[in-house]
Amino acid sequence: MWAVYRFLIDSSHAYPAAMARIHVLSDDLLFSSRLQAAFAQAGHEVSVGLAVPDGAEAIVADLTHEPKQRLAALDGDTPTLAFYSHVESEVRMQAIAAGVALVVPRSRMAREPVALVERLLATGR
Repeated sequence: MWAVYRFLIDSSHAYPAAMARIHVLSDDLLFSSRLQAAFAQAGHEVSVGLAVPDGAEAIVADLTHEPKQRLAALDGDTPTLAFYSHVESEVRMQAIAAGVALVVPRSRMAREPVALVERLLATGR
């Protein structure tokens, strides 16, 4: 019985350790804050901005605005998940050609952000 109470009291179990350092490459404050909250709740360390910081283990890139500039900002070594507006299929093709590991429509990113990032982290694609 004491072990159960000790588990509940022990702060190391109350907050999960950061699983990965994820950078959200976006200037959309509303959507990026939604992603940031979802990833943080899943235990990841999250940063948001238009410049990718050193040490990022995964990048989530918003290609709905200025996709060519966002694709140019990617280093190619860090696993990247990109999302695009569903009406701009040529952006999807550009992302695939640039070597982005996982490219999904924005609607899917809104529905399952954590599952997509964890898939990227587990498989690299």
